[in-house]
Amino acid sequence: MRYVTFEHGGRVRPGLLDGDGVSPLLGCRTLLDFVRLAEADRAAVLHEAPLPLAEVRLLAPLRPHKNVFCVGRNYLGHAEEIARARGTELKLPPVPTFFTKAPTAIADPEQTVHFDGALSTQYDWEAELAVVIGTRCKDVSEADALGVIFGYTCLNDLTARDLQQLHGQWFKGKSLDESAPLGPWVVSADEIPDPQALQVSLRVNGVVKQQAPTAQMIFSVAAIVASLSRGLTLEPGDIIATGTPDGVGFARTPPEFLRDGDTVEVDISGIGVLRNAIAVGAPVTAPA
Repeated sequence: MRYVTFEHGGRVRPGLLDGDGVSPLLGCRTLLDFVRLAEADRAAVLHEAPLPLAEVRLLAPLRPHKNVFCVGRNYLGHAEEIARARGTELKLPPVPTFFTKAPTAIADPEQTVHFDGALSTQYDWEAELAVVIGTRCKDVSEADALGVIFGYTCLNDLTARDLQQLHGQWFKGKSLDESAPLGPWVVSADEIPDPQALQVSLRVNGVVKQQAPTAQMIFSVAAIVASLSRGLTLEPGDIIATGTPDGVGFARTPPEFLRDGDTVEVDISGIGVLRNAIAVGAPVTAPA
């Protein structure tokens, strides 16, 4: 199943993607309402006749009430390129490195993402597989962790690298408005029995910048969910971004950053393509 949030006729609704149509889900105001239902109740939810996909506008499938959980340095290649770019020794983390992005960072698929050129000159890309939790849980074992997942989607962890460095931590540089495009839909967990068997790619203006299998994660999806849930309650609709492969802009030689007019695509096998145009405003100059 592929679940969406869409706008049609001025109304925003959750729906089920079915070929070239979107069937609105009945009795649920948002997709988050649907995810929060018990599994048996989800199965009983009815849907209307499909609307043509070409006549609706897809939005971010979920807008969580909590921060998006994220994992840093979770692909070996990315950890290696960070160490190389910074001239430091490679040290792999013994446990997942968690940080968060504010919920106000969520942006829609196909949306033009607007950034302030006076705020940062180093807007970077990070393609990520995102997990949507479907069951309230705590202290989940790694063996049971995949069972609490509702589905999977694409996320672009857009980052202002200079702000990240200036503030000495990750939250500010990664939580700017519109810095977390999400979607275009959530694929139900039953369609992805092994999240470590996917391919994650990112293109800028059609040129491949990142490409790696999820098998290269240092910590698997199950390990991430188990580690995060230790002593911390996860709730239906929580989103976890599972890390990015190597190929980010700041670690390239020379460094590359997003420019006004660029188009970025996150492409994950078995899920789909999350596409966004980038608009970077001109820096504000002081009056003469």
